Amino acid sequence: MIRDAETHQILLHTIARFVREKLVPAEEEVASSDRIPPQILAEMKAIGLFGLTVPEEFGGFGLTMEEEVDVTFELTRASPAFRSIVGTNNGIGAQGIVIDGTPLQRSTYLPRLASGELIGSFALTEPGAGSDAASLVTSARRDKDEYVLNGTKRYITNAPEAGLFTVMARTGGPGAQGVSAFIVERERAGLTVGPADKKMGQRGAHTADVIFEDCRVPAANLIGEREGQGFKTAMKVLDKGRLTIAAACVGSATRMLEDTLAYTSQRKQFGQPVAEFQLVQALLADSQCELYAARAMVVDAARRRDKGEDVSLHASCCKLFASEACGRIADRCVQAFGGAGYISDYPIERFYRDVRLFRIYEGTSQIQQLIIGRGLVKQGSLVRV
Repeated sequence: MIRDAETHQILLHTIARFVREKLVPAEEEVASSDRIPPQILAEMKAIGLFGLTVPEEFGGFGLTMEEEVDVTFELTRASPAFRSIVGTNNGIGAQGIVIDGTPLQRSTYLPRLASGELIGSFALTEPGAGSDAASLVTSARRDKDEYVLNGTKRYITNAPEAGLFTVMARTGGPGAQGVSAFIVERERAGLTVGPADKKMGQRGAHTADVIFEDCRVPAANLIGEREGQGFKTAMKVLDKGRLTIAAACVGSATRMLEDTLAYTSQRKQFGQPVAEFQLVQALLADSQCELYAARAMVVDAARRRDKGEDVSLHASCCKLFASEACGRIADRCVQAFGGAGYISDYPIERFYRDVRLFRIYEGTSQIQQLIIGRGLVKQGSLVRV
């Protein structure tokens, strides 16, 4: 339930205008330079985009899940690079501290994350531990009042810009029970960020390796009441993150479909707009149906989470359906553009590459299928609708 509908609408209108007037015009510069212009980043901080989900007592907006997905629908009508840096900061970069951090950790770090002074990152994936996250080998050894971290994290979003990392490391035996979570500031000796990865798409949204070599962090930077709670923290964070990624799929698909409708309505062949041909209309119709379904799923799951329901399976359903639908919509839109859809002069070519990642990160489509299937068998009933 949105607490103040009028205030929320003002926020949405502000973000929609910012996207239309600032972010969309900057897309080409971001794609060609592989960086968000500093003045755009400063404006993003100024209007509070880095603190959307940080509680109000720490300087953020404290948005509910439903409010957050509404904002994401609007924000992702521009290049996914803009959402990536703020979404990671609001989501997996900060939520471990919000959910399971100590009072001191929250008061120390959340205000700086909310303002954008610190940019957050989430270091879970490793060269040998991607989908099988519980098999991570980065270690954290207790040494008096410190932990000593060793290992390498891979494909870490925001790593080149991040000032703060939530790091999953092994403090105990094998499996999920041996994983703990730590807050690690970038300036810690022994922490090195590798060069930014060269990716198929999402230029301007950076990932990189993060290497720990005898990196010492205070024992007070352990997230949770004791060792071994890190994997549970990670899964709580990822449930929320999967809903946000699903919302990003909806926003990107909305932009692609709007651009395609506009292009096919003015592009003429055989003496009439391409949009008047029935087979082109079929591409548009199938895309509209899937977009409608994905948006409805995400809103429903967000409302359930705000009510306190366990939405792990709902979140996986949303992530699976919305990301796969977004990929199909991207393909149809390129087809409707014809040869122009294969040319980089049009944003649809860039979006086609950008949205491919949605089906991979924060749990591949195949991992979502496993989560859903195993969850259904375990509980012996369907996901509640």
